[in-house]
Amino acid sequence: MNTFNNKTIQSSRLLLRPFLESDIEHVFKGLSHPDIIKHYGISFDSIEATKEQMNWFAKLEKEETGMWFAVCSLDNETFYGAGGLNDLSKEHKKAEIGFWLLTDFWGKGIMKEAMPLICNYGFENLGLHRIEGFVESGNINCKNAMAKLDFQHEGTMKDCEVKNGEFISLDIYSKLKTT
Repeated sequence: MNTFNNKTIQSSRLLLRPFLESDIEHVFKGLSHPDIIKHYGISFDSIEATKEQMNWFAKLEKEETGMWFAVCSLDNETFYGAGGLNDLSKEHKKAEIGFWLLTDFWGKGIMKEAMPLICNYGFENLGLHRIEGFVESGNINCKNAMAKLDFQHEGTMKDCEVKNGEFISLDIYSKLKTT
C-alpha cells in the first residue's frame, strides 16, 4: 500500500521524501557524474554550485510549480537518486517528469518502482491530467524506461535545443490520468 503523507511516499522497499540539506553531497555526486549528466540538462562542478539545485527543489514546492523527491531505501539509509515533477501548469493540469539515479543503482528496478509513485502523486495530490517526459533522442535507456512505465511516445521534436554547441532532438512521451 502506498501512503501519501506529508509529501512522503512509501512503497514496500522505497521511501520518496523531500530533500534535506544533508542530501547535497548525494545530489552533487549524481549531478557531476559524466554518465548521469550525459543526457541530463544540468551539471555541477562543486558542492557550492550544487546549492543552486537544492534551492530549485525548495522553490518548486514553495511556488507550487512541482515536487521533486529524494529516492531512498525504505529505512532512509541509502540515497538512490531523485525524481519528480516540474513545470507544473495548474491551468492545463500537466507537469513534466524527470529522474536520475546514482550509477551504482542502475538496472535494479528502482525507477520502475519510483516513477509510478511519482505519477500517482501528481494525479492524485496535484490534480494533474497529463504527465509529460522529454527525452533526448539518443538516450536509449530512458526511452526504454518510459515505454516500460506505460508512457506513450507522441513524436520527436527535431533539432529543437542546443547542447554543447550541437542541436539535439527530443522525444515526447506522455501518460494520462485514467479514471
